[in-house]
Amino acid sequence: MSAEKVLVVGGTGYLGQHLLQGFSEIQGITPYDLAFTYNSFPPHPLLDAFPGSLAFHVDLKTGAGFHSISQQFGQPDVVVNCAALSVPRACEKDPDAATSINVPASLVNWLSSFTQNDTTLLIHLSTDQVYEGVKSFYKEEDGALPVNVYGKSKVAAERFIAEKWTNFAILRSSIIFGPQTVSPVPKSLPIQWIDGVLSKGDKVEFFYDEYRCPVYVKDVVAIILTLIEKWLLEGKKMQLLLNVGGPDRVSRVQMAEAVAQIRGHDLSLIKPVSASSVDRGVMSPADISMDITKLVQTLNISPTPFKDGVKLTLAAEASL
Repeated sequence: MSAEKVLVVGGTGYLGQHLLQGFSEIQGITPYDLAFTYNSFPPHPLLDAFPGSLAFHVDLKTGAGFHSISQQFGQPDVVVNCAALSVPRACEKDPDAATSINVPASLVNWLSSFTQNDTTLLIHLSTDQVYEGVKSFYKEEDGALPVNVYGKSKVAAERFIAEKWTNFAILRSSIIFGPQTVSPVPKSLPIQWIDGVLSKGDKVEFFYDEYRCPVYVKDVVAIILTLIEKWLLEGKKMQLLLNVGGPDRVSRVQMAEAVAQIRGHDLSLIKPVSASSVDRGVMSPADISMDITKLVQTLNISPTPFKDGVKLTLAAEASL
Protein backbone atom coordinates (compact mmCIF):
# COMPACT_ATOMS: atom_id res chain seq x y z
CA MET A 1 0.00 0.00 0.00
CA SER A 2 1.33 3.45 -0.88
CA ALA A 3 1.96 5.93 1.92
CA GLU A 4 -0.49 8.77 2.49
CA LYS A 5 0.63 12.11 1.07
CA VAL A 6 0.87 15.20 3.24
CA LEU A 7 1.61 18.68 1.90
CA VAL A 8 2.69 21.47 4.28
CA VAL A 9 2.03 24.88 2.72
CA GLY A 10 4.43 27.40 4.24
CA GLY A 11 6.89 24.72 5.33
CA THR A 12 9.77 27.14 5.87
CA GLY A 13 7.90 29.29 8.43
CA TYR A 14 8.08 28.84 12.19
CA LEU A 15 5.18 26.39 12.61
CA GLY A 16 5.86 24.76 9.24
CA GLN A 17 9.41 23.81 10.23
CA HIS A 18 8.31 22.47 13.61
CA LEU A 19 5.64 20.43 11.83
CA LEU A 20 8.22 18.93 9.43
CA GLN A 21 10.31 18.10 12.51
CA GLY A 22 7.26 16.42 14.07
CA PHE A 23 6.74 14.27 10.96
CA SER A 24 10.41 13.27 10.94
CA GLU A 25 10.12 12.07 14.56
CA ILE A 26 7.18 9.74 13.80
CA GLN A 27 8.23 8.59 10.33
CA GLY A 28 9.08 5.08 11.47
CA ILE A 29 5.66 4.54 13.04
CA THR A 30 3.28 6.12 10.51
CA PRO A 31 5.15 6.82 7.31
CA TYR A 32 3.85 9.64 5.14
CA ASP A 33 5.07 10.93 1.80
CA LEU A 34 5.91 14.51 2.69
CA ALA A 35 6.17 17.68 0.62
CA PHE A 36 6.28 21.34 1.55
CA THR A 37 6.03 24.69 -0.19
CA TYR A 38 8.25 27.71 0.25
CA ASN A 39 8.23 31.24 -1.11
CA SER A 40 11.20 33.48 -0.32
CA PHE A 41 12.91 31.40 2.38
CA PRO A 42 15.54 28.94 1.00
CA PRO A 43 14.45 25.30 1.47
CA HIS A 44 17.90 23.66 1.30
CA PRO A 45 18.61 23.40 5.08
CA LEU A 46 15.22 21.70 5.50
CA LEU A 47 15.82 19.24 2.67
CA ASP A 48 19.11 18.32 4.40
CA ALA A 49 17.38 18.01 7.80
CA PHE A 50 14.37 16.08 6.48
CA PRO A 51 15.64 13.88 3.65
CA GLY A 52 12.91 12.26 1.62
CA SER A 53 10.68 15.33 1.66
CA LEU A 54 10.07 17.33 -1.51
CA ALA A 55 10.14 21.15 -1.74
CA PHE A 56 8.11 23.22 -4.20
CA HIS A 57 8.31 26.96 -4.84
CA VAL A 58 4.74 28.33 -4.75
CA ASP A 59 3.36 31.85 -5.00
CA LEU A 60 0.08 31.84 -3.07
CA LYS A 61 -1.03 35.13 -4.60
CA THR A 62 -1.07 33.68 -8.13
CA GLY A 63 -1.03 29.93 -7.55
CA ALA A 64 2.17 29.59 -9.63
CA GLY A 65 3.93 26.37 -8.65
CA PHE A 66 0.94 24.20 -7.75
CA HIS A 67 1.00 22.54 -11.16
CA SER A 68 4.50 21.15 -10.40
CA ILE A 69 3.14 19.55 -7.23
CA SER A 70 0.39 17.83 -9.26
CA GLN A 71 3.00 16.42 -11.64
CA GLN A 72 5.74 15.41 -9.18
CA PHE A 73 3.84 14.62 -5.97
CA GLY A 74 0.22 14.13 -6.97
CA GLN A 75 -2.96 14.77 -5.02
CA PRO A 76 -2.29 15.11 -1.28
CA ASP A 77 -4.45 13.26 1.25
CA VAL A 78 -3.90 16.10 3.73
CA VAL A 79 -2.85 19.73 3.25
CA VAL A 80 -1.75 21.79 6.26
CA ASN A 81 -1.83 25.51 5.44
CA CYS A 82 0.62 27.35 7.72
CA ALA A 83 1.31 30.17 5.23
CA ALA A 84 0.16 33.66 6.18
CA LEU A 85 0.98 37.32 6.24
CA SER A 86 0.71 37.42 10.02
CA VAL A 87 2.24 40.75 11.07
CA PRO A 88 -0.82 42.92 11.84
CA ARG A 89 0.94 46.19 10.94
CA ALA A 90 2.04 44.82 7.53
CA CYS A 91 -1.56 43.70 6.86
CA GLU A 92 -2.84 47.16 7.80
CA LYS A 93 -0.44 48.79 5.32
CA ASP A 94 -1.29 46.41 2.47
CA PRO A 95 -4.80 44.94 2.85
CA ASP A 96 -4.73 43.51 -0.70
CA ALA A 97 -1.58 41.49 0.03
CA ALA A 98 -3.11 40.33 3.34
CA THR A 99 -6.21 39.06 1.54
CA SER A 100 -4.38 37.45 -1.38
CA ILE A 101 -2.04 35.50 0.94
CA ASN A 102 -4.32 34.82 3.91
CA VAL A 103 -7.42 33.73 1.96
CA PRO A 104 -6.21 30.47 0.36
CA ALA A 105 -8.08 30.90 -2.95
CA SER A 106 -5.23 29.66 -5.17
CA LEU A 107 -4.69 26.63 -2.90
CA VAL A 108 -8.38 25.66 -2.86
CA ASN A 109 -8.73 26.24 -6.61
CA TRP A 110 -5.77 23.92 -7.20
CA LEU A 111 -7.18 21.23 -4.89
CA SER A 112 -10.54 21.52 -6.70
CA SER A 113 -8.81 20.56 -9.96
CA PHE A 114 -8.46 16.94 -8.76
CA THR A 115 -11.43 14.76 -9.71
CA GLN A 116 -11.88 13.16 -6.28
CA ASN A 117 -11.19 16.30 -4.30
CA ASP A 118 -13.45 15.41 -1.34
CA THR A 119 -10.80 12.91 -0.25
CA THR A 120 -8.37 15.67 0.79
CA LEU A 121 -8.48 17.17 4.29
CA LEU A 122 -7.48 20.85 4.56
CA ILE A 123 -6.09 21.88 7.96
CA HIS A 124 -5.93 25.67 8.03
CA LEU A 125 -4.23 27.87 10.64
CA SER A 126 -6.38 30.81 11.67
CA THR A 127 -5.90 33.17 14.62
CA ASP A 128 -7.32 34.32 17.95
CA GLN A 129 -7.39 37.81 16.37
CA VAL A 130 -10.73 36.95 14.74
CA TYR A 131 -12.27 37.82 18.14
CA GLU A 132 -13.14 41.38 19.14
CA GLY A 133 -11.33 41.23 22.48
CA VAL A 134 -13.97 42.63 24.81
CA LYS A 135 -14.32 39.65 27.17
CA SER A 136 -12.34 36.65 28.43
CA PHE A 137 -12.24 33.04 27.22
CA TYR A 138 -13.95 33.19 23.83
CA LYS A 139 -15.67 30.02 22.62
CA GLU A 140 -15.69 28.90 18.97
CA GLU A 141 -19.38 29.80 18.59
CA ASP A 142 -18.81 33.40 19.75
CA GLY A 143 -19.07 35.92 16.92
CA ALA A 144 -15.93 36.75 14.95
CA LEU A 145 -15.62 40.55 15.06
CA PRO A 146 -11.98 41.37 14.27
CA VAL A 147 -10.66 44.90 14.93
CA ASN A 148 -7.85 44.90 12.35
CA VAL A 149 -7.12 43.92 8.73
CA TYR A 150 -5.18 40.80 9.77
CA GLY A 151 -8.15 39.45 11.74
CA LYS A 152 -10.56 40.38 8.93
CA SER A 153 -8.45 38.55 6.33
CA LYS A 154 -8.42 35.44 8.54
CA VAL A 155 -12.22 35.55 9.02
CA ALA A 156 -12.57 35.84 5.23
CA ALA A 157 -10.31 32.77 4.91
CA GLU A 158 -12.41 30.74 7.36
CA ARG A 159 -15.61 31.60 5.51
CA PHE A 160 -14.04 30.86 2.12
CA ILE A 161 -12.90 27.39 3.26
CA ALA A 162 -16.24 26.52 4.91
CA GLU A 163 -18.05 27.51 1.72
CA LYS A 164 -15.70 25.99 -0.87
CA TRP A 165 -14.19 22.88 0.75
CA THR A 166 -15.79 19.64 1.96
CA ASN A 167 -13.39 18.43 4.67
CA PHE A 168 -11.50 20.89 6.84
CA ALA A 169 -10.20 21.69 10.31
CA ILE A 170 -9.74 25.40 11.08
CA LEU A 171 -7.42 26.08 14.02
CA ARG A 172 -7.75 29.49 15.69
CA SER A 173 -4.29 29.73 17.17
CA SER A 174 -3.02 32.10 19.83
CA ILE A 175 0.63 33.28 19.99
CA ILE A 176 2.77 30.22 19.21
CA PHE A 177 6.00 30.03 21.22
CA GLY A 178 8.81 27.52 21.62
CA PRO A 179 12.36 26.70 20.53
CA GLN A 180 14.05 28.12 17.42
CA THR A 181 13.69 26.14 14.18
CA VAL A 182 16.18 23.93 12.28
CA SER A 183 16.72 26.79 9.82
CA PRO A 184 16.36 29.91 12.03
CA VAL A 185 13.43 32.13 11.08
CA PRO A 186 14.06 35.87 10.63
CA LYS A 187 11.26 37.02 12.97
CA SER A 188 11.93 37.44 16.69
CA LEU A 189 10.46 34.68 18.85
CA PRO A 190 8.47 35.89 21.89
CA ILE A 191 10.17 34.06 24.78
CA GLN A 192 13.67 34.46 23.32
CA TRP A 193 13.02 38.18 22.74
CA ILE A 194 11.84 38.73 26.33
CA ASP A 195 14.85 36.81 27.68
CA GLY A 196 17.20 38.81 25.45
CA VAL A 197 15.94 42.26 26.46
CA LEU A 198 15.78 41.44 30.20
CA SER A 199 19.30 39.97 30.18
CA LYS A 200 20.66 43.40 29.12
CA GLY A 201 19.63 44.81 32.51
CA ASP A 202 17.61 47.77 31.14
CA LYS A 203 14.02 48.61 32.08
CA VAL A 204 11.55 47.38 29.44
CA GLU A 205 7.87 48.26 28.98
CA PHE A 206 5.32 45.43 28.77
CA PHE A 207 1.52 45.69 28.39
CA TYR A 208 -0.49 44.75 31.48
CA ASP A 209 -3.90 44.98 29.78
CA GLU A 210 -3.70 42.72 26.71
CA TYR A 211 -4.45 39.05 27.29
CA ARG A 212 -3.78 35.95 25.18
CA CYS A 213 -3.46 32.17 25.74
CA PRO A 214 -0.01 31.48 24.25
CA VAL A 215 0.41 27.91 23.01
CA TYR A 216 3.58 25.81 23.01
CA VAL A 217 4.59 24.96 19.44
CA LYS A 218 4.97 21.22 20.06
CA ASP A 219 1.34 21.14 21.27
CA VAL A 220 0.21 22.69 17.97
CA VAL A 221 2.23 20.04 16.11
CA ALA A 222 0.64 17.29 18.24
CA ILE A 223 -2.84 18.70 17.50
CA ILE A 224 -2.18 18.67 13.74
CA LEU A 225 -0.70 15.16 13.79
CA THR A 226 -3.68 13.90 15.81
CA LEU A 227 -6.14 15.46 13.34
CA ILE A 228 -4.31 13.84 10.42
CA GLU A 229 -4.34 10.44 12.11
CA LYS A 230 -8.05 10.79 13.00
CA TRP A 231 -8.91 11.70 9.38
CA LEU A 232 -6.88 8.89 7.82
CA LEU A 233 -8.09 6.24 10.29
CA GLU A 234 -11.78 7.15 10.48
CA GLY A 235 -12.27 8.58 6.98
CA LYS A 236 -15.38 10.42 8.21
CA LYS A 237 -16.48 13.84 6.99
CA MET A 238 -14.63 16.48 9.01
CA GLN A 239 -15.72 20.10 9.44
CA LEU A 240 -14.06 21.31 12.60
CA LEU A 241 -13.42 24.72 14.10
CA LEU A 242 -11.14 24.66 17.15
CA ASN A 243 -9.61 27.25 19.45
CA VAL A 244 -5.93 26.35 19.82
CA GLY A 245 -4.39 28.02 22.84
CA GLY A 246 -2.61 27.14 26.04
CA PRO A 247 -4.52 26.69 29.31
CA ASP A 248 -3.33 30.03 30.78
CA ARG A 249 -4.64 33.56 30.13
CA VAL A 250 -1.63 35.86 30.44
CA SER A 251 -0.72 39.50 29.81
CA ARG A 252 2.63 40.56 28.33
CA VAL A 253 3.70 41.54 31.85
CA GLN A 254 2.91 38.03 33.13
CA MET A 255 4.78 36.50 30.18
CA ALA A 256 7.83 38.63 31.03
CA GLU A 257 7.56 37.77 34.74
CA ALA A 258 7.52 34.04 33.95
CA VAL A 259 10.71 34.37 31.86
CA ALA A 260 12.37 36.53 34.55
CA GLN A 261 11.53 34.07 37.35
CA ILE A 262 12.86 31.07 35.42
CA ARG A 263 16.04 32.84 34.26
CA GLY A 264 16.70 34.80 37.44
CA HIS A 265 16.33 38.26 35.85
CA ASP A 266 15.50 41.29 38.00
CA LEU A 267 11.69 41.64 38.12
CA SER A 268 12.00 45.41 38.63
CA LEU A 269 13.20 45.70 35.00
CA ILE A 270 9.62 44.91 33.90
CA LYS A 271 7.71 48.19 33.59
CA PRO A 272 3.93 47.62 33.22
CA VAL A 273 2.27 50.04 30.77
CA SER A 274 -1.16 50.21 29.13
CA ALA A 275 -1.41 49.04 25.52
CA SER A 276 -3.22 52.32 24.78
CA SER A 277 -0.03 54.25 25.65
CA VAL A 278 1.77 52.97 22.53
CA ASP A 279 0.82 53.65 18.90
CA ARG A 280 1.56 50.43 17.00
CA GLY A 281 -0.02 51.62 13.78
CA VAL A 282 -2.76 49.01 14.13
CA MET A 283 -5.72 48.31 16.42
CA SER A 284 -5.09 45.40 18.75
CA PRO A 285 -7.80 43.45 20.65
CA ALA A 286 -7.52 43.74 24.44
CA ASP A 287 -8.52 40.28 25.63
CA ILE A 288 -8.65 37.39 23.14
CA SER A 289 -8.09 34.62 25.65
CA MET A 290 -9.83 31.45 24.49
CA ASP A 291 -11.81 28.60 25.99
CA ILE A 292 -10.12 25.38 24.80
CA THR A 293 -12.65 22.89 26.20
CA LYS A 294 -13.68 21.74 22.71
CA LEU A 295 -10.04 21.10 21.72
CA VAL A 296 -9.35 19.04 24.86
CA GLN A 297 -12.58 17.02 24.49
CA THR A 298 -12.36 16.46 20.71
CA LEU A 299 -8.71 15.41 20.50
CA ASN A 300 -7.98 14.36 24.09
CA ILE A 301 -4.99 16.72 24.18
CA SER A 302 -4.18 18.96 27.15
CA PRO A 303 -1.86 21.80 26.10
CA THR A 304 1.21 22.60 28.20
CA PRO A 305 0.85 25.23 30.99
CA PHE A 306 2.56 28.50 30.02
CA LYS A 307 5.39 28.38 32.61
CA ASP A 308 6.24 24.78 31.69
CA GLY A 309 6.38 25.75 28.02
CA VAL A 310 8.71 28.64 28.85
CA LYS A 311 11.00 26.26 30.78
CA LEU A 312 11.07 23.84 27.83
CA THR A 313 11.78 26.71 25.40
CA LEU A 314 14.66 28.15 27.43
CA ALA A 315 16.13 24.68 28.08
CA ALA A 316 16.08 23.96 24.32
CA GLU A 317 17.79 27.32 23.62
CA ALA A 318 20.48 26.56 26.21
CA SER A 319 21.27 23.25 24.53
CA LEU A 320 21.79 24.80 21.06
